[in-house]
Amino acid sequence: MYGLYGYELGQIEAHEGGRNIVYTCEKAGASPKILRFAFLPDRSRDDFLGELEYVRYLYEHGGSVADVISSRNGNLLEEITHDNHRYFVSLFTKAAGKMLVEHHYRYREGVPITEYYYNCGKVLGKLHQLSKEYTPVHRRYSFFDKYNPAYLDELIPESLALLKGKLIELLSALREVEANGETFGMLHFDYNDGNYSIDYDTGQITVYDFDNCCFGWYMFELAALWTHGVGWIQFEPDPGKRKEFMADYFATVLAGYRSETRIEPAVLDQLPLFIQVTLMESVVDAFEVMRNNGGEPECGGRLSFLIKCLEDDILYNGFFDEIYSCDDPFEYEG
Repeated sequence: MYGLYGYELGQIEAHEGGRNIVYTCEKAGASPKILRFAFLPDRSRDDFLGELEYVRYLYEHGGSVADVISSRNGNLLEEITHDNHRYFVSLFTKAAGKMLVEHHYRYREGVPITEYYYNCGKVLGKLHQLSKEYTPVHRRYSFFDKYNPAYLDELIPESLALLKGKLIELLSALREVEANGETFGMLHFDYNDGNYSIDYDTGQITVYDFDNCCFGWYMFELAALWTHGVGWIQFEPDPGKRKEFMADYFATVLAGYRSETRIEPAVLDQLPLFIQVTLMESVVDAFEVMRNNGGEPECGGRLSFLIKCLEDDILYNGFFDEIYSCDDPFEYEG
């Protein structure tokens, strides 16, 4: 279907909760590619088409994303059946460079790390600007289609009634947040250093893995960028220094973001709220993984920390609160 004869395929190790089987495809003299098989019945054909059409749109309009490659039949998505099981198949270009973790979280030699912060914001700003002009053919789901009281009640165990109540309160607060063409649109919804590569010659970031893309508030992804920034200063014992660093970090991210799109100060004031929303997303994801693995819910370490922040209305991911320990970052055993 894709003319991959002669390519060497290597399976990429799946992360916990992974929903796809993914291979690198390499051949001398040819550009490397990524082949993805989706095997779970949790997404429909239209879901995949909504994702792939969005990726193709972003690529064709200058977004720094790994493009989807059409099959020899001219299709963005192919479907095969093997042993009475249905698989959805798609092929992508392989992003240039490496993930940060592959480079041991070191940036480009001789280049300040602030370039990376700026580029993270800039690439995200470009994606959001393009989303503001995007009209889907196959529409992906919207935030409240998944994050709603009925789903939370089903997913979160009764033993965590306080958490469940706080999450429902958070959803109610989100219902009051304006959703218009400047604030709400298609998101990657998992924009982090595990889902993009960095060209260490140029610093260019290329984004991939749009499997979770959906409609939501652009502020959600800016808040997620804030939460990911804490890793650069998480072992600092002085909360004042942590706060100063995060202010400088996020100012640099915003400078990059604003180089590509506009955001009003009143919208930025919602940052604390949307950081709480990123915590909710992480909690929901953790319980989904436990459910899908067939185990009983366990709330230790990082998950307990998130739950404590949500239950006690602790803002900014607890990073400036007495709950936080630089010796065991984001762990709670209370």
